[in-house]
Amino acid sequence: MYRIIFVGYNCQGFTEQKNKPQPDFPVPRIISMQLKGIILDVDGTIADTEEIHRQAFNRTFEEFGLGWRWSVADYERLLLISGGRERLRACLKQDRALAGRTRDPAGFVQALHLKKSAHYRALLLAADIDLRPGIHRLIRAASAHNILLGIATSSSRANLETLINKTLRAAPEDLFDMIVTGDKVADKKPSPLAYQCALAGLGLPASGCVAIEDTHNGNRAALGAGLNCVITTHPYTQNNDFSGAALVVDHLGEPERPCTVADGYQCDRRRVDIELLDEIVTCAQRGVAPFIQLPDIASG
Repeated sequence: MYRIIFVGYNCQGFTEQKNKPQPDFPVPRIISMQLKGIILDVDGTIADTEEIHRQAFNRTFEEFGLGWRWSVADYERLLLISGGRERLRACLKQDRALAGRTRDPAGFVQALHLKKSAHYRALLLAADIDLRPGIHRLIRAASAHNILLGIATSSSRANLETLINKTLRAAPEDLFDMIVTGDKVADKKPSPLAYQCALAGLGLPASGCVAIEDTHNGNRAALGAGLNCVITTHPYTQNNDFSGAALVVDHLGEPERPCTVADGYQCDRRRVDIELLDEIVTCAQRGVAPFIQLPDIASG
């Protein structure tokens, strides 16, 4: 059981934004909508930032003269640990020689993480990076349907602001009704705490919402909060276990760039839109998983 502790964060209600961007494409109206909210993860979900994080870690290790270097394979494995500080703690624990001569491990990890975060934001600002396919479309469509939007991420508020300012030319609070970041919650994913806090702030039941995630831990966190979860994979997480997810695709899709549905799911849609998410919520409320393909059972 996870203990809910809201640290330095007001989870009572939310501020409704009056000037959210409206879609610049026709949005079909859904007469009866069970979908009330969408809560998004950030790194790897909103944008492909994980490789930039890896580069930032390695720059920091070189600057501190540690002799550490995380390869792509290393980082794929380390992403099973949520949170940059948590990954650094795990790495320090494994380096027994360095751990033995480090008088203040917590302070050392904090210094590493602060420097890494600065490198990350600098690299992000210099990078040619955009939102993942379908993210901007879904944000605009949600606004048009008066569906509340939330953020639940293990990343920091500063990192989120840098990403949203760069990709959407907006402040996060102008787009999202509730924002929960890793520097404001006591437990990282797979704890459901971030999602529980987001739901509390949105004032919505989990049964009326969908989480958009990209990792094993994110999927577990969303499911642990009672949410329906749609997974968008990428090279770092395509081999993760996403058991229980309502749907797994490689990205949300665009009209000119359809998504690919993962094995084990039967879905003829080529993009994840409000109608599809509403179908997931509506079916889940009836105890039905609309896109999970059951294995054939051989007749005896």
